[in-house]
Amino acid sequence: MRRRGGRSLDRLREVSLTPGYLEFAEGSCLITWGRTRVLCAATVLETVPPFRLSSGGGWVTGEYAMLPRATHSRTERESRRGQVGGRTQEISRLIGRSLRAAVDLAALGPRTVILDCDVLQADGGTRTASITGAFVAMALALDDLRRQGGLSALPLKDQVAAVSVGAGAGQLQLDLDYEEDSQAAVDANFVGTAKGELIEVQLTGEAGPFPAAYLQELLALAQVGLKKLFQIQAKALAPWLPLSW
Repeated sequence: MRRRGGRSLDRLREVSLTPGYLEFAEGSCLITWGRTRVLCAATVLETVPPFRLSSGGGWVTGEYAMLPRATHSRTERESRRGQVGGRTQEISRLIGRSLRAAVDLAALGPRTVILDCDVLQADGGTRTASITGAFVAMALALDDLRRQGGLSALPLKDQVAAVSVGAGAGQLQLDLDYEEDSQAAVDANFVGTAKGELIEVQLTGEAGPFPAAYLQELLALAQVGLKKLFQIQAKALAPWLPLSW
């Protein structure tokens, strides 16, 4: 099966990160992943949600949205419909869970980091791009807080990135674009850390049951992609903060 651009089955699309893309946000990053583009912005608030008040620690949360013309036809803004869709809520929560795993919430103190991920253009993998880019935005925001004396040390425990994998036409594929994702018999997203740990796995047999052996094969393929993404993140952040791991 030939992929767009002659890409091999175990190769990511071209991924580029532009840290500091926004002038006013505490941290930001534009991630371009193939034809998918997501703008990630980090905001630091000196407060926490009510359920975190007694903990003494902080919180990290995410908000995901897609611009009306991110796709081939216009999608009505959810604000016009008066409610946030289920997919948007699910991805927002995934972003929050994923990025919280990278932060020492006790060391963060009574602060909230909000990660806004806005999809400018979508060609598959918007949730994985959001998580990967949001980590860079969050790291910059936390480092800025440290430089200002708000933190004694950077409260980051590890890098976080995410990648999609799938099975189509009897072949396992890394990093599905929209066309591949829409035809995949098995569709999965892996969120992991640079230390090789997993944060979350979303795995579905879109066309019905699939061989259990696929699980380990999909994981191995995802780890190839994650390793490359961590290198891309580290290179993008190097002028600001070399990562210790």
